[in-house]
Amino acid sequence: MLTMKKHVAIYVDRASGQWIIRDGDGNFWTLPPTDSPWDDRQPFYPTEETELEAVPGHYRYMLRLPCE
Repeated sequence: MLTMKKHVAIYVDRASGQWIIRDGDGNFWTLPPTDSPWDDRQPFYPTEETELEAVPGHYRYMLRLPCE
């Protein structure tokens, strides 16, 4: 299992409404609306048209992201 590093960013993709996570290595992930979103994550590849809106870090618990 991939562990999260301290510098994790949470976003919402404006076009799809999906939660997007950028991990400490700079990889982007889409989190699906499941019971274990981090385990079910899929790679996300932003394009020039992608509009990501930053979301406060306290959402990490709501999204059930692994602890640091």
